[in-house]
Amino acid sequence: SELFGHIKGSFTGATQDKAGLFQAASGGTLFLDEVADLPMPVQVKLLRVIQEKSVRPVGSETEIPTDVRLLSATHKNLTEEVRLGRFRDDLFYRINVIGIHVPSLRERLEDIPQLSEHLLGKLAEEIGTSPARLDDAALEKLTAYKFPGNVRELENILARANALNETGIIKADDLELGQLNTTQPQPEIYPTQPPVSVPAAALPTPEQYDLSIVGGDLEGYLEGIEREILEAALYQNRWNKTAAAKALGVSFRSLRYRLKKLGLDD
Repeated sequence: SELFGHIKGSFTGATQDKAGLFQAASGGTLFLDEVADLPMPVQVKLLRVIQEKSVRPVGSETEIPTDVRLLSATHKNLTEEVRLGRFRDDLFYRINVIGIHVPSLRERLEDIPQLSEHLLGKLAEEIGTSPARLDDAALEKLTAYKFPGNVRELENILARANALNETGIIKADDLELGQLNTTQPQPEIYPTQPPVSVPAAALPTPEQYDLSIVGGDLEGYLEGIEREILEAALYQNRWNKTAAAKALGVSFRSLRYRLKKLGLDD
């Protein structure tokens, strides 16, 4: 349905006709990310669309011509996937007209200074501040790291350091590398707030937790709690963001980042 579209009534919930991505991209470019993860039945259908240059929406008896330039990407070795029978060889030869190998970040560590500058500029633009910069020791620490998580890991490392930084200069100690592989305890979100003592008897056991309050959306539930805390801090400090940040025990930069993320920065 996403790739080829569907017609009204073709399945439960199909209340109207919907154009698929191939139709939407007709005359332009369609980018398929992680193409190696496509299920085998979808690979068959994709091969046919490439060969026939037409799509048949779900529930339709007619085909619709389409003309797209197809770009696809994957982090897997497609030749090996074909050998193991997880990717169709005929589809592989159809999409592998021009192959471009993009080396992983650990193979091009010399790109880290430029990438870091770009990513920090992007973060600053998102939260409306001037870009932070890395000092020499921080840059040296980054270029010595192997980045198992590739560029996305670099982006997350810089985003975390940028959010918690107060001076605009990120130092080596501000970088928390390899968070997914470390067993070191993480810093508290609000380290200046005194801990709240709760009697053990007052804590619910796992079977007593009411998961219905989450409503199947943990991220949304947690964001709602964070939103309430931030709004309360702003209200109690008469919308003075500097005072609110101090009351919460976070930096002004970190508060602005959180407000921007939740749409409370107006």
